[in-house]
Amino acid sequence: MNTFVQLVVSGLGKGAVFALLALGFVIIFKATEVVNFAHGSLVLFGGYLVVVSREAVGWAAAALLGVVGAGLLALCLHHLLARSRLALPFSLALLTIGADVVIAEEIVRRLGTSVPFVGDGWDARPITIGEITLFRTYLVALAVAVVSITAFFLVFRYSNWGIRLRAQAENKEAAALAGIRGSRVTATAWMVGGLLAGVAVLFIATQDFSGAGLSRGTHAIALAAFPAAILGGMDSALGAVVGGVAVGLVDALSAHYVSFAFAKSAVFLVMLLVLVVRPAGLFGSRETTRV
Repeated sequence: MNTFVQLVVSGLGKGAVFALLALGFVIIFKATEVVNFAHGSLVLFGGYLVVVSREAVGWAAAALLGVVGAGLLALCLHHLLARSRLALPFSLALLTIGADVVIAEEIVRRLGTSVPFVGDGWDARPITIGEITLFRTYLVALAVAVVSITAFFLVFRYSNWGIRLRAQAENKEAAALAGIRGSRVTATAWMVGGLLAGVAVLFIATQDFSGAGLSRGTHAIALAAFPAAILGGMDSALGAVVGGVAVGLVDALSAHYVSFAFAKSAVFLVMLLVLVVRPAGLFGSRETTRV
């Protein structure tokens, strides 16, 4: 029973990070109908900024720099894609794949043979409660994710930007006629997605979370949030959170009770089973066409 509680807490901590990443996928998709395959590079870039600046400015300032830098890189990608206004969403998704390869390979080249941990601004020693041992990194990740996601939903629900984003996602033409400037809405959506990626890497590239430092493995873990977004529904912010938590729990439980190698396959297996029953995801809206 103690082991199960530890696994659930670890799964919730992982799931919270996956939820941040999946939420970034969903925000960008809702605003542009483009699947951003460069999300993993945003994570790598944010972590790289932390690694190269933490000795000079301290971990807290470096973490802030990494988060802001990931948001600005996402904004640059938006401006790059905005130049291809006549391209279809499928073509723009291919452009994000190209951008992802360029950015990821350059960061890996700069890192060389070193695989540094991003480091953490909290005491990484585990917490023991009775016979239960909990990793502090997962607890901090869960707390930060709850605060970040709550703040996002408040902004998404009550701010002018959130209202405009929902209106544009519902009907672009009607939103434009109502005076909503789509370029500003989408640019902000890309930046928010990048900021969430920057927060996520502070936990992904740590010893407790993955056991591997900033590397291609970090990029692969970031893209593992893609099934979470699909599972919850690509056009549902709530679905991204639920999907992220589900992926984290499946990963943690299957790694312990089956095998570590099977854990990654289990995530995609659950995604496939959900899509068989609900092709649009758990909370996604089904597209209907009048004929």
